[in-house]
Amino acid sequence: MSLILEGGEPFFMPGNQIGCLLIHGFTGAPKEMRWLGEHLANEGYTVLGPRLFGHATEQRDMIRARWRDWAASAIDGYHLLHDACSQVVIMGLSMGGALALYLGARFPVAGIVAMSTPYVIPNPLMRRLRPIVPIISLVWRYAAKGPSDWRDPEAAEDHLDYQGYPVRAAAELDNLLAEMRQGLQRITVPVFLICSRGDEAVDAEHPQAIYGDLTSSEAEILWVENSGHVITRDAERGVVFTAAADFVRRVTEQLS
Repeated sequence: MSLILEGGEPFFMPGNQIGCLLIHGFTGAPKEMRWLGEHLANEGYTVLGPRLFGHATEQRDMIRARWRDWAASAIDGYHLLHDACSQVVIMGLSMGGALALYLGARFPVAGIVAMSTPYVIPNPLMRRLRPIVPIISLVWRYAAKGPSDWRDPEAAEDHLDYQGYPVRAAAELDNLLAEMRQGLQRITVPVFLICSRGDEAVDAEHPQAIYGDLTSSEAEILWVENSGHVITRDAERGVVFTAAADFVRRVTEQLS
């Protein structure tokens, strides 16, 4: 049985009747959302950061993960907050942002914050091989990640994630992103996209495509300039935290 890695534990921070669900990214861990969670908790909000299925244990645990398992992990967290709070805002990083948008199209929420979120699989090779991934993954089991794009070296050294990923899991990410895209036009609540121009994993075309598919009357994009993909822990995290907290305040006041 795989044990949860230190820093991979889910976290809960009790607060007021406004709940914030914080969803980490593909191959990542709740730790990449914890600093944001602490900032929101200091603002008085109730915060929950779940651990997605197959994450923060061993890389091989992702082989048996399916996109519905990741969705179920996020949905469980949503229901826990929804039962305890009068309003829920969902926030996610990378694949977590895709899950936030997926949930926001299907459950009552006050708003959605999607950070560094892809529109399609970012890896061009994986996109080309997608039709045969279930077959080639029997031989090519793991893929390496691209070069680091961190701007804060101390945060990079402290980051917790898998160094690669099962090729089979890339197909599941593709399935999840397809489900996300299908739901974008059903989202009616405010959506806040936060992205970095220094993100070398998800380039500028992705948030622009998400924004273009949204029909919500309240959708906006914030660009930061000097961060990599993991903007919740990189050099401009303070800007991200403040913007996210301001968004929560604004959308929940509209409903109160």
